[in-house]
Amino acid sequence: MKAVGKQGDWESRTEAKVPAPAEIAGRLGVAEGDLCVRTVYEFLGDGRPVQLSTSWEPYDLTGGTLVVLPEGGPHAGAGVVNRMAAIGVVVSHAVEQPEPRQATADEASLLGIQKSALVTHIRRTYYSDQGRPVETADIVVPAALCEIVYEIPVNPSLQ
Repeated sequence: MKAVGKQGDWESRTEAKVPAPAEIAGRLGVAEGDLCVRTVYEFLGDGRPVQLSTSWEPYDLTGGTLVVLPEGGPHAGAGVVNRMAAIGVVVSHAVEQPEPRQATADEASLLGIQKSALVTHIRRTYYSDQGRPVETADIVVPAALCEIVYEIPVNPSLQ
């Protein structure tokens, strides 16, 4: 946000022990209905919502630990990689799948855009070094507010 001259902030609400819907279960490699921790975020620019995100983590991974609540406890706001490291899980990579689509009525209302407005929907999943999905999220950004740019490191010694 600083790069574009805006004050960034976020609001979140977390629910523990939420049954995983089928799509989320598939992305997390758990059974449908397995318990998860779901956190819903509204990211703000100068006090206005500019991005939405819903994060899911397997409860069997974080339940009973100090990192069970992403925005609570001693590791609040530390991010997935650092929170998982605090419980001995090494996050090795993430996979993002961006796609354009129209905003849903709820998304449009929260973001202050028209229902038919284009958004970029990004499905992101973080994986441990053992290949286990440790968090998956659905991120929604109004297309008019963002430019998606990826930097891909290349290590020539591995070729």
